[in-house]
Amino acid sequence: MSRRLPLSEGAGVLILATVLSPALWLVQMSFRHNADIMSTRMIFTPTLENYAALWTGEFPGSFVKSLLASGISTAVSLLLGVPAAYALARWRFRGERHVALWILATRMAPPIAFTIPFFLAFSWAGLMDTVAGLAIIYVTFNLALVIWSMRGFFAAVPRSLEEAAWIDGCGVWGAFLRIALPLAAPGLAATGILCFILSWNDFFYALILTRTRAMTAPVAIVNFMQYAGWEWGKIAAAGVMVMLPVLVFTFFVRNYFVSGLMAGGVKE
Repeated sequence: MSRRLPLSEGAGVLILATVLSPALWLVQMSFRHNADIMSTRMIFTPTLENYAALWTGEFPGSFVKSLLASGISTAVSLLLGVPAAYALARWRFRGERHVALWILATRMAPPIAFTIPFFLAFSWAGLMDTVAGLAIIYVTFNLALVIWSMRGFFAAVPRSLEEAAWIDGCGVWGAFLRIALPLAAPGLAATGILCFILSWNDFFYALILTRTRAMTAPVAIVNFMQYAGWEWGKIAAAGVMVMLPVLVFTFFVRNYFVSGLMAGGVKE
């Protein structure tokens, strides 16, 4: 006898299908011929011509520049933000709560509010249309996210474990690297993924502060939208390619990511 699907599971499947439907529709569009791109028929002859056409223009270089800017900014944000978050979680000083609030406040202003200052500063410093310039911008926004998120994860690590490490001869940095950081690894993975996604998906600053040398993949997709017509096949294929790095990255650290999201709200 067949088992009936419970109402909660059925609702979950329906919600999942609704959430994934735009991405799945984009994937199937990327395998259609241009003449059949807007058809609603689900049975069609797949083709790889859209993906092959991507690698004959500027998109491959833009894809690599997106990887560089996002990867560098994520690594630097974690390198600077994780020790700062540990310090805020462990050391008590006057104005501690105010410092944490000031750090979070840097994420409250809309991105467009910083456009002119960044544009003028980058023009003066020669960072316009450079991967380094984009990485710097992403670090300034991701750093607050890293500090605020990792502060909660470090606060959930029992202080007694670090005190035991100090008794055994570990210094402050030794206890941080050997005790606190490994125990906060799920939070580190979750925070790293969020930073990478925010940097990878950026369109606004990449459009304003780059021209050709540092054009990223999201901006390169716009070049397929021309006055003569939109190249829907290339747009769909490029969209799928832009999704792949985040999906691959999340797949390999998915266990840490899920446990990190669940553990972030626990405090000592």
